[in-house]
Amino acid sequence: MSTALIRPEAVLGDALDDLGTELFATLRRSDQRRRGMEYVHGLLSTRGRKSIRNMAALKGSSTGQGLHHFICSSTWDWIPVRRSLAGYLSRLAPPQAYVARLMTIPKVGRHSVGVSRYFSVDEGQALNAQRAVGVWGVADTITAPFSWRLYLPQAWLKDGLRRNQASIPCEVGPETLGDCVLTACRESLAAWELPAQPVVVDIEEADPVTTVRGLRAMGFPAMVRVHGDLPLTVHDPALTGHGAHLLTAPEIMQAARALFRPMARLETVSRSLPAVRRTALVAAVGVRVPGAGPEGAPLSLVGVNARGRRGPAEMWLTDLPHPAASVLRFGDAARRVDRDFDEVTCQVGIRDYVGRSYSGWHRHTTLASAAHAVAVLSAAAPQARQAS
Repeated sequence: MSTALIRPEAVLGDALDDLGTELFATLRRSDQRRRGMEYVHGLLSTRGRKSIRNMAALKGSSTGQGLHHFICSSTWDWIPVRRSLAGYLSRLAPPQAYVARLMTIPKVGRHSVGVSRYFSVDEGQALNAQRAVGVWGVADTITAPFSWRLYLPQAWLKDGLRRNQASIPCEVGPETLGDCVLTACRESLAAWELPAQPVVVDIEEADPVTTVRGLRAMGFPAMVRVHGDLPLTVHDPALTGHGAHLLTAPEIMQAARALFRPMARLETVSRSLPAVRRTALVAAVGVRVPGAGPEGAPLSLVGVNARGRRGPAEMWLTDLPHPAASVLRFGDAARRVDRDFDEVTCQVGIRDYVGRSYSGWHRHTTLASAAHAVAVLSAAAPQARQAS
């Protein structure tokens, strides 16, 4: 992996030993615990693509078959390992927020589990890819993923042959990508009783209202990016005369143009550079969801814009207190996750699994998340010693 993040010798230090000991305690057999450590070490040490073949070449030719069986054919459950990872990170670096992030894995062919063709707005073209939702913890010094949910299109779930070949469990049923976000959070944040910090969601297919309501029902405050013409009712004394009719989110922000005020926010660019303090124009408007009635829990629509631009560059729906300040603060958490996904998670091979099985994909992403944690913890340790 890149030496800009961590020295190769540091990878073998205390972070790998400490995390591995706790992470694999749920594996009953000593050979499984050994393979787990070998796999994480391989993800951290192998140059280029983190395939089992390349990792085995680094360790020795006899390792490949064992690693392949450990990931693709073994019976160990990845859920307790993920829970141990989340608990370890929460104790070592208490989260200030969580981020639900979409991961896209381009693929050639149609046999990798969950792969489908869809139009990517970001890329402006059709892609053949797997998609998954990752749940990340964001602390002062590090960000790290600890749980993943693979999105499975209807074509996979209805095709008995493809489903059997990929060994997709019978309890996995149809869901939208927005459902996938809430299920990923429910199966990790809520089920593992992690600290109730805000959840940031910037996924276009996730309906903001449904997502905020779903996270609130789990006990987690939320801020969800608004990408389209979301209909809302204004419920704000600062915008009298606008509450009689439904308005779209952009229309509300247009009506609130006189409410925008300059506020400072941090913007993260790279791990190698400190966050930059910049000024943004921000406005928060109290809103309600159509049909919720006067007893519906109040929400805020927040618009954020760089100074000098017309119209909000970002819109967020949130139930957080002090919505303008909260959106600026936790918006940087999402940017830090995007940065670390590119600079760390991809470098330890999160997207390099080439097998076809559902369980193999989940085991690989679990161990790649562990490798990410080792990398960022090892990199953070020298900085912590210098600061002290």
